[in-house]
Amino acid sequence: MYDKSDPRAQLAPAPKGAAKAALTGLVAEEQLATFYDTAPQIDDVAGKTWFLRGHNFVLAYSELNPGGCLTREGQVDEYVALMPDAPSVLTAGDDREELAGGHIAFVPPGESSVTLPEGGVLIRLFTVRSPDMVEACPNARAYDTPRTHIPEFAPWPEPPEGLKLRSYSLDVPPETGRFGRIFRCTTFMVNMLDVREGPRAPSSVSPHHHDDFEQCSLLLEGAYDHHLRWPWTTDMADWRADKAIEVTGPSALVIPPPVIHTSRAKGEGVNRLVDIFCPPREDFSAKPGWVLNADDYPA
Repeated sequence: MYDKSDPRAQLAPAPKGAAKAALTGLVAEEQLATFYDTAPQIDDVAGKTWFLRGHNFVLAYSELNPGGCLTREGQVDEYVALMPDAPSVLTAGDDREELAGGHIAFVPPGESSVTLPEGGVLIRLFTVRSPDMVEACPNARAYDTPRTHIPEFAPWPEPPEGLKLRSYSLDVPPETGRFGRIFRCTTFMVNMLDVREGPRAPSSVSPHHHDDFEQCSLLLEGAYDHHLRWPWTTDMADWRADKAIEVTGPSALVIPPPVIHTSRAKGEGVNRLVDIFCPPREDFSAKPGWVLNADDYPA
């Protein structure tokens, strides 16, 4: 249920015969991390890092010191490096890129590094195929009970030119009819939602649900209320009371399917939210012009 002004109201309904969520066995708890009032899992010379996992992925939120460098060795699949504000230097094999602030990069398997010469915020996204990242999460055991309604992770096909270090500027102006600024790789879809100045009107929220995939909402700046409603199934053990989760930035919330949800900005100043999906969403990918790097990663 989207407000008529919401571009997502244009999305086509699921085709007939498409898989539906299981009637029971939701085992669907939200996963919340408030980085602003909890101790980091890593605090060393490079900086501070907090972790949160979803069913298929791990989010690593870092506040790096000037010159802070984070490396990967033997990385098994493509991962995301998001530098919302800080300049960065990225290496992957023989490739090297120096980027101004406000970029997202997709980093290939193998050895790589991300350095923030001036320090600042770095967000990295890994799939659960990186067990060291999973074990770093305070909620590492949250999915030991299987989620039968969420398919196991499977990457999307590699681009025709293969996997390599690719980066994209976040400096993309809003466009009528397009929903945010969406970038896609083989493992993730990241939507840098358009910055919202001031609160969202309570008369134009968009409660909706997803049948079989999680949504991670990363709040970089501002204040939000996340509203969650669990549907009733034939098994009362699946039932949960409604929740209204109040957070400021930086924080992250993993919303399970098929929970009905809507998020409302309420900060008086800048509100910056990022939506994350692992693997990429097919419905967003099918909208012409929505995925800004679709030529590099054709669906």
